[in-house]
Parts: sequence; structure tokens; C-alpha cells
Amino acid sequence: MSSISEKSMLPSRLLSCLIAFSLFLLISTSLSLIEFHQNSFIPKSLLQFTIVDTQIPVKNPVFDNRISDKGKTTIQDSNPRKLSCDKSRALLKVYMYDLPPEFHFGLLGWEGSVNQTWPSVSDRNKIPSYPGGLNLQHSIEYWLTLDLLASNAKNVVRPCSVIRITNSSEADVIFVPFFSSLSYNRHSKPRGTEKFSVDRILQEKMVEFLKGRKEWKRFGGKDHLIVAHHPNSMLIARKKLGSARFVLADFGRYPVEIANIEKDVIAPYKHMVSTIPDDNSARFDERPTLVYFQGAIYRKDGGAIRQELYYLLKDEKDVHFTFGSVQSNGINLAGKGMASSKFCLNIAGDTPSSNRLFDAIASHCVPVIISDEIELPFEDVLDYSEFCIFVRSADAVKKGYLLNLLRSVKREKWTRMWRRLKEISEHFEYQYPSRDSDAVDMIWQSVWRKKMLTELNVHRKNRYSRSQLK
Repeated sequence: MSSISEKSMLPSRLLSCLIAFSLFLLISTSLSLIEFHQNSFIPKSLLQFTIVDTQIPVKNPVFDNRISDKGKTTIQDSNPRKLSCDKSRALLKVYMYDLPPEFHFGLLGWEGSVNQTWPSVSDRNKIPSYPGGLNLQHSIEYWLTLDLLASNAKNVVRPCSVIRITNSSEADVIFVPFFSSLSYNRHSKPRGTEKFSVDRILQEKMVEFLKGRKEWKRFGGKDHLIVAHHPNSMLIARKKLGSARFVLADFGRYPVEIANIEKDVIAPYKHMVSTIPDDNSARFDERPTLVYFQGAIYRKDGGAIRQELYYLLKDEKDVHFTFGSVQSNGINLAGKGMASSKFCLNIAGDTPSSNRLFDAIASHCVPVIISDEIELPFEDVLDYSEFCIFVRSADAVKKGYLLNLLRSVKREKWTRMWRRLKEISEHFEYQYPSRDSDAVDMIWQSVWRKKMLTELNVHRKNRYSRSQLK
């Protein structure tokens, strides 16, 4: 009896399955029609939410601003290095002039073979090294040039923010590979019987070369990128090439018509002290010094405030405020001092900026910025108030003001800033090959954002001029 029942049930089960399958097909077809119908009553975004995108992503900004679970805006990479880098994917297509080595790696003592313009970058051990000491803090031109060369090297893994191309008419940016900071540091004074310094001669050659190029004439140099990070670099040429976009440390020695925040990029110094690993970073109670400063105290112009602060703070028991230099193991001592201090002073010197800010970041010592005219790298994507304290110069020199302010910062608030410092410190690291969101990558992204802003302004100005009926 049971066997007969089971046999009679088979057609019923089969029929049920067929009906269910038919309904599934009907619903799927209906949804497809609804999705592409312009009068759909179901939001298209809801339908697309279930679709897995298998296409190659279109070119997007490298940074996505996303809200973390703590409510803070964080910077995340949306262009991973594992993807192949070509000119269709890169944010910026850059044409780099093949200038003779005397303008770049020749200044490092490099000599290539006959007709060789650039060193090989595939083998890191064969890349000419940049001189140490204070030279290194303004070495930005070196890292950017290496990164452009590496963008064409198949065996070098790096981000895809920028790629070097050989056709200047396709370029977003024309890069000028002149190691201007090194040229100033090493060759700014005439030697022996020389009438003019090597630095001056190179600048004059540079101006003559650029003014004669079709690339410069096309837009009057506005799409050119020149690195002049040392405040005294390009002194002869900067006015003549002022239409170009500069990569600078600050605007302290530039008239506003030559350099300004609208068109130019502020790049961080390369910090001199060693980076503190996250696991070794001392916490609030492990940092016995409240305030740390070591450097030149007697400065001119805006830096006169250092002397005033020195006399206000030098006798405080939990303050380290002394003269220091790179000599006699000064950098290592400064690194240890910052790493054991809660707050590190970044005071205006001869110019608004200094390397000391980036030494503090590398040491996870909360920076206290006392420099009213300072411009900060990547400030359009980084909120410095999350990991720095800003004090106006007029307030800082009031007796008791600065120490009372810093002593009022409790452990909980300081710890939040310290944690944020550890999160953002990677954005101030120069290295080869470059990495996602490091200093080199961040600079290229800043150049891209400046370019987009320039295009926006041009388009806004053209709203009516091109739409008028003729």
C-alpha cells in the first residue's frame, strides 16, 4: 500500500517542482524588465545592489573619504597596487623631460654610459643615493623622479597614481626633473675663479630650455610641475617660471603672484629622526617630558618668537628647550627626546615651516604648531586638528599661557591624538618604491586635485563666454 502511494506522489512532486521553477523564471524576467524600464517603480539602485560588478573599475580618485565607526573621516586607497598600471588607469599621465644628468642624478655623482640619461631603477642597489644630513630633508625631487622612472619598470611594484608617458600631447602634467634643492645646497656659491655658481648656471639653462619648448608655449607653462622645496632654491628662475605649478615647503619666501595655495602643492619635509614603530610608541604615562624643543633658537624675521619662548620655558622642570644641531649625534638625541615627550613644539623659524613637525609625527609626539603663516601638506584631506594643537603666536608668548594649555590636556584627549598620529604617519614617509598613501603617492594625488580644481575654475569662467549665440 505504501509503495503504491509513493509512486502516485511522484508525478505530483514533479509537477510542483515545474511550477516553482516556472514561477522563478517569471519573477526573474519581470525584475529584469522592471530594472531597465525607465518608469520602474522599484529603485534601480536596490536592484543593482545584488549584482556583483565583474568589470574593471573605471579611473577613480585614489582616495575615498569614508566614515569610520568612530565618526572620523579616514583616507583609504581605492587603487590597489596589485592592479596593472597603465595610462588608462593612472590618475595622472606625466611627461618628463629627458634633461641631461647635470640637472638631476649627475648632481649625485652618477655617470651613465654614453647617451644614457637615467639610471636603472629596477635594482635598488644600483640607484644613486641621496646625500644625508640636512640635505635629505629637501630631497622631494629625488623621490618623485624615481617614482616616475619606476612607473615604466615592469618588476617594480608601486601605486598607480601616476605613470610616465612618452607623448607630451597626451600628458596631464609636464614634469621638470631638476634637483633644485640639491643644486642650491651644494652649488649655490661660486668656487675658485668661477664668476657664477653652478646653481645659477643650471637655472639659467633651465629657463632657456623651457621657454623654447613647444610644451611650455602650449599653455604658458601652466601644466608644468617644478620642485623647489628648499626655500632658497630656484631663486634666479622662479619669477620667470612662475606660471608653472611648484612643489614647495611653504610660501614664506614667495610673492603671492608666483606661488599660492590655489595652484601649488605643499610637500612634507623628509623627517630626519627614525620612525617609531607602532608597538614601540610610548603612551601618555611613559613620556616624562611635557614639552620638547631642540634646534636653532636665535632666528630672524618670524622666527624671533623662538627666543621669547626659550626665556619663558627654559627653567620649567618638565620642559626640554635647548639649542641643538645635526652635529654630535644630534638627530638621534632629538629622536629619543621626542619619543619620550608628550608634546613637541613646531615654532616658526626663518620660514613658516620646518622639518621639526614631521620629526614629531614620526615620533608620535603630539605637535604644537606655533606658526601663524604655515601651510600644511595634504590639508584638504587631513584634519590636522585631530593630531596637532595650534597656538597663535600672540598667545604663546603670554606668560603661563602655553604650559597651562598643554597641562590641561588630559590623558584621554592626548591618547586620541596619539592614536591618530600613528594612523596618519604613513602619509609622511618617503621611500622607494613608493607605497599606497605614502608621501610620494600623496604628493601626486595633491597634484591631481590641484589640476581638477584648475579645470573647475576654467569651466566656471567659460559658462557664458562659450554659450553666447553668434
